[in-house]
Amino acid sequence: METAYKRVLLKLSGEALAGERKNGVDAQIVGNICDKVKEVIDMGVQVSIVVGGGNFWRGRYGHEMERTTSDYMGMLATTINGLALQDALEARGIHTRLQTAIEMRQIAEPYIKRKAIKHLDKGRVVIFACGTGNPYFSTDTGAALRAAETESEVILLAKTIDGVYSADPKEDKNAVKYDEISYLDILNKDLKVMDSTATSLCRDNKIPLVVFGIDKPDNIVKIIKGERIGTIVK
Repeated sequence: METAYKRVLLKLSGEALAGERKNGVDAQIVGNICDKVKEVIDMGVQVSIVVGGGNFWRGRYGHEMERTTSDYMGMLATTINGLALQDALEARGIHTRLQTAIEMRQIAEPYIKRKAIKHLDKGRVVIFACGTGNPYFSTDTGAALRAAETESEVILLAKTIDGVYSADPKEDKNAVKYDEISYLDILNKDLKVMDSTATSLCRDNKIPLVVFGIDKPDNIVKIIKGERIGTIVK
């Protein structure tokens, strides 16, 4: 089957895995997402995944905590989510590798670029956890970095809203949805799509971004088939 992309990086927020209960992991939601990832793999597309940890821990919760400690706790949370995704994908017959930016050899491989690309070439899904492995950087920045390193053609940014808006549509009924927007406009308008570091990294490396709603996991397959879903950022 002809597809719009051959190698993609899927960025999932931790909250997306929690569903309506807002914390922990909802096995049904994880399963639904992994079903669609399997469809994409079966189409011959190479997939890597970066997952956040907000369903277990967010830095802002630790406002009385030293920032570095809080950020490391968040990195561990992304590993929990990575293991959940790995288990669900393996249960669907998809060979998977979990790579972490902080070594924890008993449960995951340390991140090595050449190994990651070799896994992708063999049709395995590679899940990147722990962000960049450094405090003060978000998993958005981790996604932009891994996409650049693995030469991914696009980042599929799964959100709880269905694209990029001029304001938060949950708070502003007059918010306008963009079908397409530039990274420069996102920075100038201070739109909260990704943090500014991740946005600049994508812009500098000319990595396009598709922002879409994960409430309909089938959107992943539609994007791969070339349908215009959500917002394209170039």
